Amino acid sequence: MPKYYCDYCDTYLTHDSPSVRKTHCTGRKHRDNVKFYYQKWMEEQAQHLIDATTAAFKAGKITQNPFGVMPPPKGVAIPPPSNLGAPPPRPGMVPPQVPPMMMGPHGPIPPPMLMRPPPMMGPMGPMLGPPPPLRQPIGNPPPMK
Repeated sequence: MPKYYCDYCDTYLTHDSPSVRKTHCTGRKHRDNVKFYYQKWMEEQAQHLIDATTAAFKAGKITQNPFGVMPPPKGVAIPPPSNLGAPPPRPGMVPPQVPPMMMGPHGPIPPPMLMRPPPMMGPMGPMLGPPPPLRQPIGNPPPMK
């Protein structure tokens, strides 16, 4: 019976049966070897792109600003953020502009304005289609019955 060779692990499996191959491929060492292989490959690709870009820049093929974004004209400023003087929120703290969440039996409940109604149930399960609007459209209110 032929043996199976795993390229990632650089080893032969004793038998070439689907169950042995599946057991090997789901093992921790094999998964780590596959992850390491592709991580190394991605690093090599990134280094190749960095080297090519550096060579093109040194050869004068790339200008100082390769993306064509012009700097803003003199005298134009971006307004500062609104919370410039406020300390950053502590981890786990909710910023004051976000409405508080209520706790339900299965976890936090979003504020009512952000909640959508549950999907309508048909004979074959939930009825698919576009989701209902979050708010009523602006304009004439619907007629009262």
